[in-house]
Amino acid sequence: MDVSTYLWFLSLCTCLAYGKPTLRKERVLHEPELIRQPHEDNQSYQYDHEAFLGKEEATTFDQLTPEESKTRLGKIVDRIDSDVDGYITTDELKAWIKRVQKRYVYENVAKVWSDYDLNKDNKISWDEYKQATYGYYLANPEEFEDATDQFSFKKMLPRDERRFKAADLNGDLAAEREEFTAFLHPEEFEHMQEIVVLETLEDIDKNGDGHVDEDEYIADMFAHEDGGPEPDWVRTERDQFSDFRDLNKDGKMDLEEIRHWILPQDYDHAQAEARHLVYESDTDKDQMLTKEEILENWNMFVGSQATNYGEDLTRSHDEL
Repeated sequence: MDVSTYLWFLSLCTCLAYGKPTLRKERVLHEPELIRQPHEDNQSYQYDHEAFLGKEEATTFDQLTPEESKTRLGKIVDRIDSDVDGYITTDELKAWIKRVQKRYVYENVAKVWSDYDLNKDNKISWDEYKQATYGYYLANPEEFEDATDQFSFKKMLPRDERRFKAADLNGDLAAEREEFTAFLHPEEFEHMQEIVVLETLEDIDKNGDGHVDEDEYIADMFAHEDGGPEPDWVRTERDQFSDFRDLNKDGKMDLEEIRHWILPQDYDHAQAEARHLVYESDTDKDQMLTKEEILENWNMFVGSQATNYGEDLTRSHDEL
């Protein structure tokens, strides 16, 4: 492999590593930031602030006065009110909290968007993505025939195409920003769960029998290179496999068991937090919040602290 080919290959590896989870990674998928903690008392609102604004933004609140915080909170409320009826429902609040916690995903897409939108039509077609990612390989396949690298381009290309089509909800083979986000980060979208489960099976199922046995399960997280005894945590994982992963006790995991493993039906943190905020701020008990009710209880949402939402408010909703 010559120098130019190697550099292209290296750039492709970097793109794949940061763009979408085709590499080995932590398998079990949880909400990235929103980890439930008990509310110690009605005056301790740190968890609420982090849930409503995001952890990084919540740490910078003290740059604003209470009046400035309330002004910016009012603008945020307008954005949460998706149907513009003047009321914030639990579902609208839950959707906002989930979006805030996934901000890193949208920021990642914004950073790479121009690399793939080659004709600048604000869409990324499958052909554009294929050309940007695999163009050199497709034009020079002979240079990769003897490559011993861990990537198999012939397998990666159809796998990416399958994922792209799953993300392309309207079937036009041109991904708008939300569709491309689902393509790069399928673990964050409910309609992409089948792809996540299938790709996990394909990654771990080394013998190609359509199942994951105990040795394959362990090999995905531990390389037994020195021939010595397994660490205690590996033995614990073997127990986890037999006790909790292999639900039907046939010695292997099928697709449904893999789904149960990597997509656990955990407590819905965003739903619980949305209900909590509504309950604490709903003075007329109609199970909805007005802007006035939120501003009356502003210290629960943003406190007397600053946020860099001044920057966020200049962005379009799709970029948040």
